Amino acid sequence: MSTEKNPEEFYKKLKDQLYDTALWPSEYLYKFIVPSNKQKIVDIESTFDNLGAVIKTTESKKGKYTSVSVNVTMKNPEAVIEKYKEIAEKVEGVISL
Repeated sequence: MSTEKNPEEFYKKLKDQLYDTALWPSEYLYKFIVPSNKQKIVDIESTFDNLGAVIKTTESKKGKYTSVSVNVTMKNPEAVIEKYKEIAEKVEGVISL
């Protein structure tokens, strides 16, 4: 998910797609890739504290990157987008998929 060109336009399109494809509240699967750094992974995990999220991490073959998958029930598309924005601000070098 690249938001470099026009993030607000990207998030508006995502919100529309989320409303069109699911009934809310709904389970949502976030996927992130970060440089393998324990603190960055903890920062992502802590963003989902107390939400009942199921979090799975997988290190890349060479150990340079870690993928973080977060399966969590979100109340609406706005809440999904807020989490993306929160992670982008909190975790340097994160790639959201």
